[in-house]
Amino acid sequence: MTAKKKPEETAEAEAARELVRRAREQGLSLTGPDGLLKQLTKTVLETALNEEMTEHLGHEKHGQPTGESGNIRNGTRSKTVLTESS
Repeated sequence: MTAKKKPEETAEAEAARELVRRAREQGLSLTGPDGLLKQLTKTVLETALNEEMTEHLGHEKHGQPTGESGNIRNGTRSKTVLTESS
């Protein structure tokens, strides 16, 4: 009988483990209003929305529009995303 190999950790799992380790070292709570989970969720959502806007408009933020679309980024405003933990 051969021993089963432990599956290799994914890059995402490795990154998450490192974030949790650093949060604990800094005394940061993992959950709660100022916790790591809330900060990480905010960062992931903002990044995804910015990337989606870049793809939709066809140019980076502060870049020149390409083609004849004339679509530009015309500013931002603060938004509140409600989650079950809010």
